Amino acid sequence: MQKDTTTLSYRRLVIKVGTNLITEGKDKLNRDVMASLVGQVAQLNRSGLQTIVVSSGAVAAGKHRLGTRKKRRDTPFKQVLAAVGQGQMMQVYDELFGEQGITVAQTLLTKPDFLSRMGYLNARNTLLALLDFGMVPIVNENDVVCVEELKGAMFGDNDNLSAMVASLVDADLLMILSDVDGLYTSEPGEGAESSLVRRVERIDSSIEGHITGKSGERGTGGMATKLEAAKLATALGTGVVIASGYEPDVISRIVGGEELGTYFLPTHSKLESRKRWMLSQPAAGKIIIDAGAKTALTKQNRSLLPAGVVDIDGRFERGDVVAIVDSKGVIISNGISNYGSGEIARIKGCRSDKIGELLGYGYGSEVVHRDNMVPL
Repeated sequence: MQKDTTTLSYRRLVIKVGTNLITEGKDKLNRDVMASLVGQVAQLNRSGLQTIVVSSGAVAAGKHRLGTRKKRRDTPFKQVLAAVGQGQMMQVYDELFGEQGITVAQTLLTKPDFLSRMGYLNARNTLLALLDFGMVPIVNENDVVCVEELKGAMFGDNDNLSAMVASLVDADLLMILSDVDGLYTSEPGEGAESSLVRRVERIDSSIEGHITGKSGERGTGGMATKLEAAKLATALGTGVVIASGYEPDVISRIVGGEELGTYFLPTHSKLESRKRWMLSQPAAGKIIIDAGAKTALTKQNRSLLPAGVVDIDGRFERGDVVAIVDSKGVIISNGISNYGSGEIARIKGCRSDKIGELLGYGYGSEVVHRDNMVPL
């Protein structure tokens, strides 16, 4: 069946759904709300748009499963609730997406996964592979192993996690859905004249001055964390919409171009952000390629396969930024290597299907994937 992409403005989307949204403010997952969101994601998936869902709600699901009404806030208790609730939440997503003929994949991430070169590359490659298979990754922070006492280990909220995921996979749009319509100029209903801010070109002190209200009891994020996430995502080249998930067909309508919620324009293009980062990293080594590989990279936007590698220069590890050069030493591009220099020395010139045989393992058929490469 031919995919209808005529109404789509985006190729890849990250949707963050908050606890208050999918529980309707209660200590229980609301299957009807989740089914509505899943139905919209499934429709986009069938139209050819790749979607990742970053979902809160595990702790609330754990409370309901255990039948507890305790107000404990200590970390071990939250971890217990998250451990119990994560499986419950994934079961609901699995059933709802399964009814749509779509497979979901649980993906638990922590902050160190983004700080480590190896973790960053592993997470990116896995998520992109899941999307290429037509699956919908369901992402959450791994609350069971991340504790507040481990300095720097936690995102602390799924708003900022969703911004990092959007950057990780080069998403065109991050949609943060909660129980609020967007960013207001002041707290609605408290006497002062208040209006919804429809469009934000840059998040500065005047925009941050609009922050009102507190985060919900069941969730960890309020408007402050949403603005923080929007600031991060837009700086990395991804547009952001903060909108109410209760708005009928909100996902489909936003993707279709309707003005809902608050839209934050990216301050840089994804290419600029990614290029700046890659070019800011000193190349750990060089990969010398043949004429055929040069043509594939420069004219066909292809990945670098081991068959096109002639030699290497320098020592580097998997996940390092390397320079890809032709036989005359001219730099073609910078990219993140899927393999270390020692591994490439063993697989250079071979077909991709021989990688496992030569190494005894494999990290993919590409030495450098085209999505991890910046032409120069």
